[in-house]
Formats: sequence, C-alpha cells, structure tokens
Amino acid sequence: MTAGSFQIEYGNQAINFAIIRRDRKTLEIAVEPDMSVVVAAPFNAKIEDIKIKVRKRAAWVRRQQRYFAQFLPRTPERLYVAGETHLYLGRQYRLKVVPHIQDGVKLIRGFILVQTHFPDRANVTQQLVEDWYRMRAQVKFRERVELSLDRFSNPEAFRPAGLTIKSLAQRWGSMSPAGRLLLNRRLIQAPVDTIDYVITHELCHIAEPHHGAAFFSLLGRVMPDWEKRKLKLERYMA
Repeated sequence: MTAGSFQIEYGNQAINFAIIRRDRKTLEIAVEPDMSVVVAAPFNAKIEDIKIKVRKRAAWVRRQQRYFAQFLPRTPERLYVAGETHLYLGRQYRLKVVPHIQDGVKLIRGFILVQTHFPDRANVTQQLVEDWYRMRAQVKFRERVELSLDRFSNPEAFRPAGLTIKSLAQRWGSMSPAGRLLLNRRLIQAPVDTIDYVITHELCHIAEPHHGAAFFSLLGRVMPDWEKRKLKLERYMA
C-alpha cells in the first residue's frame, strides 16, 4: 500500500520520497535506478518518524542518486518502427516489420522479425513485440531460477513459492514475505549474467529479508562478483 509522496529538506535541496506500507517491523530506504526514493515502512510508523529517518540517511541517498545519475540520459522511448534497435538478452537486434497473413515474432540473423497484418501500425508492432518478450521471459526466467538455485548449498531451502513476471517502473525484482519471486519483464532485455544477479539477490531474501550485513554476507558467498554484475545491469539497461 503506497502512502503518497513526501519531501524533506537537505541543505539547500529537497529529497522527494514515496512511502510503501508493509507488514514489517523495520524501515528500509531504497534509491531506485531512476533516482526515485522509496521507503518501505511498517503500517504503524508515523510520517514524522519516517522523515527523521530519511533525513539521517540523506547523505547516503544523495550518493546513491549521483551513482545512478551517471547512467542518464536513459534510452529514448521506443517507437516500434522498422530499423529501430531493441535488446534481447543483452544483444542489440534491429526491428524488421513485414506484412504476413499470420502474426508472429522471431529472431533471425540479427533481427527481431515481426510478421503482421498491419506493418504500418506501430501500436500493433509494439503489442506483438511485448507479447513475445513476455513469452520469452516466462521460459528464460524459469530456466535461470533453476540454475541460480544451484549456487546455494541447500537449493530447496531457497526455492521460491512461485514466480510472477510484470512490467515494473522501478524495481528489477522482489521477494514477498510468502516467498513469491517477482521479476521485471524488462530483464529479458538484459545480459544473462545480470538476470542471474537479480534472481540470486532475491533468492537470498528468503533467508535474509532485509539488506543488512547478514544479507550481503550471504550474497557475497554465493555470488562473489555480484557488484560487477549489478553495475553491468545498470549500464546495459540505462
């Protein structure tokens, strides 16, 4: 449950943040790749107490925002026209749109080939490409979950209760308290090793729900190069 947008003053600048209410005991501040700030807070946390916490972490928030700022400007919005480039598993493919009696999308010799009744309608091309991405994500993400589980000494203890794939505005993924893994559909455009990073990160939350020392210790043991993969993800998907 989102409680809306709030603001604190830090020096001569303002930090805007959103609050998401969750069934939890502690408060967590996250800076997303788009430089937005999200605070996950217990249902009974007072707004003023949350603001005090954000103000205490303001210097850290600004450092994180400066880190993500280096990847701006972001990739321009796609128009879904022939010749435009699109990512799939970290590789660039040119969009090729051809008239055809049967709708379909496939990879062929460096192209994402879109076959459609309406080759001049960008909205139709977009829907076909999005559906294809979603279908590939269902297959590829499940495959990578199984491979990522093998990083753990007791894989079954980290097996998620389910997998949901959605288009998310901010996060690459999350793990619910019930153990359901949520992954951003956009990850299907990222390199496989960075997809594995996101999945492994979220699987670690089954044992360690919060981003404390124990969480990063576990993540470092099962994926020693996670920081390099995280940086690669941000560069590719900027």
